[in-house]
Amino acid sequence: MSLSVSNIGLVLEGGGMRGIFTVGVLDYLMDQEIWFPYVIGVSAGASNGISYVSRQRGRSYFSNIELQKKHNYIGWKNWIRGRGYIDLDFLFYEYPDKYYPFDYDSYANYPGRFVMVTSNCLTGQAEYFEEKHNFRRLLEACKASCSLPVMCPLSYVDGIPMVDGGVCDPVPLFHAIEEGFMRNVVILTRNKGYRKPEKDFHLPSFIYRQYPAIRERLRLRYRAYNQMMDEIDRTEERGEILAIRPINPVEVGRTERNTTKLQALYDEGYACGAQILTYLTGKASGGFTR
Repeated sequence: MSLSVSNIGLVLEGGGMRGIFTVGVLDYLMDQEIWFPYVIGVSAGASNGISYVSRQRGRSYFSNIELQKKHNYIGWKNWIRGRGYIDLDFLFYEYPDKYYPFDYDSYANYPGRFVMVTSNCLTGQAEYFEEKHNFRRLLEACKASCSLPVMCPLSYVDGIPMVDGGVCDPVPLFHAIEEGFMRNVVILTRNKGYRKPEKDFHLPSFIYRQYPAIRERLRLRYRAYNQMMDEIDRTEERGEILAIRPINPVEVGRTERNTTKLQALYDEGYACGAQILTYLTGKASGGFTR
C-alpha cells in the first residue's frame, strides 16, 4: 500500500529519548508507505523526522538504541569533554557520515516540506527552518532544535545562538495550521492527561545571563507546555486532529539509556501507528490521494 496524503500535516513532539515512541510510529508509516506533504518536528521530533523525510526506515531506531549501546553518547564523560551531557556533535556531524550515512539526495527530493523548530536565545521566540540545499545548515538547524538547555552547549544557526525548540514551541501544531494545514496528525511522547508540575524554573544567575529572553521562557516553560496540551485535547475533541500518544504513563526519561525500556516504547509506537492508517482511510473523501 502507498498513500500520498494531500492536505494533512504531521506534527512531531520532542522529549529526548522518549522520542523512540515517535520512531516506532514513523517506521510504521514508512512500512505502509504513508507520506505527508508537511512535516514539522521539534527537538527529538526534528531529529527523528529527518530520517522519515529521507525515507530511511530504521535509521532513527539505530541511533536511539543500537548506537547508544556501542558509543554511549549520553553521559557525564561527554560533559567532561566539553560536549554536554548528550554529545550532539557526534550525533549530527559524525553519525551521518561514518556510522549510518544520511541520504541527502532522498531528503532533498522529498516532495513535501520539512520544518525544524528552534528557540532563539536573543529574542525568546521560536524560529522555523526549512533547508534542502545547504546540508551543513540543515544539520545545524536540526542540532539546534535538539540542544537541551543547560545539558548541551548552545547551538548556532546563521550565527544566532539557539536552544531546544521545545522551550518556545513545545508542540508546533499552531505553526502547521498557520501554514495552511487545518487537519493534522500529532505524535506526542507523553500519555494523555500528562502535565508538567506547576513550578517556575529558576536558573542560577550565571547561566544564560546574557540572554534574559530565553531565561524567562525557561522559567515559565511549564505554562506553555500545559497550555499546549490543553489546546491539543480541545482540538482532538473537535475532531480537528488525530493525536497519537503512549497509552500508559511513560517510564522512559529524557536521557534514558536503558535499552529494554526504549525497545518497549518503540514497540508501542509502532503498534499505535496503525491508528493513522485507519484515520486516513476514513478520510478518503478528501484526506488523501492514492
